[in-house]
Amino acid sequence: MATIYLIRHGQASFGAEDYDKLSELGRRQAEITGHYLRDHDIRIDAAYSGTLSRQQETAQLALASQPGDVPHHIDARFNEVNNDEHLEYLIPHVVKTQPQVKALMDKGLSSSKDYQKVIDAVFNYWVSPECDEPEIQSWADYSGGVSSALADVMREQGGGKTVAIFTSGGTIATAVSQVLGLDGTHAYKFYEPVFNCSVTQLFYSGDKVSLSYFIDRSFLQMMGRGLGEELVSYR
Repeated sequence: MATIYLIRHGQASFGAEDYDKLSELGRRQAEITGHYLRDHDIRIDAAYSGTLSRQQETAQLALASQPGDVPHHIDARFNEVNNDEHLEYLIPHVVKTQPQVKALMDKGLSSSKDYQKVIDAVFNYWVSPECDEPEIQSWADYSGGVSSALADVMREQGGGKTVAIFTSGGTIATAVSQVLGLDGTHAYKFYEPVFNCSVTQLFYSGDKVSLSYFIDRSFLQMMGRGLGEELVSYR
């Protein structure tokens, strides 16, 4: 039996000129995640992340607490769903049938809650059979990439290994829905609750994989209570 930890990146810089970098809280979350792995004697044999800066920075900060150097592999198939691209190309289709989304767009997406409501609608349109937008990556291609990336990790690392994949909420949601045998219409149900630096554990043997637990962030909650700080965040 071998283990994969799917770890979402720390809080990114929402609202800043460059979203794709960790906020100060995000950096602390990543460091605390590394301490959690170290203190629970979780020795990482290999790490993976996508090409996004927030994923790689989270990996670097968390892996700094490991007792030795950990090979860190970069694979673009672990990148986040391209929400900005979806907003550009799919919103015109979504607002035709969802007036509440049009109202949010007209108001402007100044709050993360409004942004998430729009992403919910766009994501569910993207995975539906009605979506046929040639200018963006299809759900079939994206989800197929996540599935093949996970299979490649299991094949490359083999049995008895402990692997950490530092990735994003959409990727984790897609992987979990696939492990549970669910189609894309269920994926967003797993996307929305993926907190920053939460940990999802998978067990695998050969090409068989199962879900052990989903989005544990109790270590951040306990550390936050001890320090009198809020360390749990979604965006």
